[in-house]
Amino acid sequence: MRRKRGGALAAIAMAGVLTMAGCAKDSGGDSEAAGGDGGGAAGSCVTEEAPAAPQGGQQSESKRKTDVDASDLKVGLAFDVGGRGDASFNDAAAAGVDDAVKQLGAEKGNESPAAGNESEAAKEQRLEQMANQGNNPIIAVGFAYAEAVGKVARKHPDTQFAIVDDDSVNAKNVTPLVFAEEEGSFLAGVAAAYKSSECQVGFVGGVETPLIQKFQAGFEQGVEAAGGDNIEVRSEYLTPAGDISGFNDPGKANVKAKSMISQGADVIFHAAGASGKGVFEAAAAEDALAIGVDSDQYEQKTLSDVKDVIVTSMLKKVDVAVYDYIAAVAEGSTDDLPERFDLSVDGVDYSRSNSDIEDVSDELDAYKQAIVDGKIDVSDKPQS
Repeated sequence: MRRKRGGALAAIAMAGVLTMAGCAKDSGGDSEAAGGDGGGAAGSCVTEEAPAAPQGGQQSESKRKTDVDASDLKVGLAFDVGGRGDASFNDAAAAGVDDAVKQLGAEKGNESPAAGNESEAAKEQRLEQMANQGNNPIIAVGFAYAEAVGKVARKHPDTQFAIVDDDSVNAKNVTPLVFAEEEGSFLAGVAAAYKSSECQVGFVGGVETPLIQKFQAGFEQGVEAAGGDNIEVRSEYLTPAGDISGFNDPGKANVKAKSMISQGADVIFHAAGASGKGVFEAAAAEDALAIGVDSDQYEQKTLSDVKDVIVTSMLKKVDVAVYDYIAAVAEGSTDDLPERFDLSVDGVDYSRSNSDIEDVSDELDAYKQAIVDGKIDVSDKPQS
């Protein structure tokens, strides 16, 4: 088990943040509940004042190109484990392709999901087959494809490739699509702090890799930014690095989440792909709340039976990045794509579809703007 309580919030340089008990709104819990051991007001675990509200309301979202002709493109999609229907990471990539087909006239090419713990040869074979079938561009969903993309791209220099969550492949025909997961997860941490009444929250990661640790890092910093030393965070993983089954094991995630809840956590954020359904089911069974990831999981049809516990989701807008990439390829150059999809380009965010988040949206938007303005620097490394 990983435990974190208090500690200095990494690299926050924010003017006007004052430590004060009871400054926050009611979190929605029992109004007679004690605010932990560090002095929150009754019913609230938040002890820190939010940044000043952004002038003129929240930042406007980026505009999506719709006047691009992508009819010459046949878009291949190599999924990560879980594939289309995971209600998370893969579905977000699929949504980007689907939108490009509808709005830009691109042709939907071949799709293929990865199998759990499959070999590099299997990944290469999948990408090679797609290239030979005339898919161009080919989008590989997930860092696990890095080695295979590097090899196959060199053999097919006239085919464009994109890889989500990896920027290690150095080739002219390969475009990285990477994100500031820590920034979006910071907002998830703030939301968890405001919604907790027990002053204990949890993080469940699918596989303990540097990528998923970015979610953990941002979440822990967001909790601490709002709750100071008053809120305890339990951060745990389903599988170690190298075992990607943690992204597709809802049963294991359910057990992990129930254990956290039994120890006092009342809001749990997951970054575990298709395993996240197990977290939601545990929260629903144990009268807790949860925070989704990647897609707006409150709106996912496959999660409709547990949607009420999903107070918000950390949006990692893979759909936006994929759509923008396809539009850029259609226009003939990917040079103008962001080096990293962060809050400033609407690459990450939090979802607003569940009305239960409305009472803290002003605070979340204030923290969001403070990050965009450089007043808060979010580390991508966990403190412990």
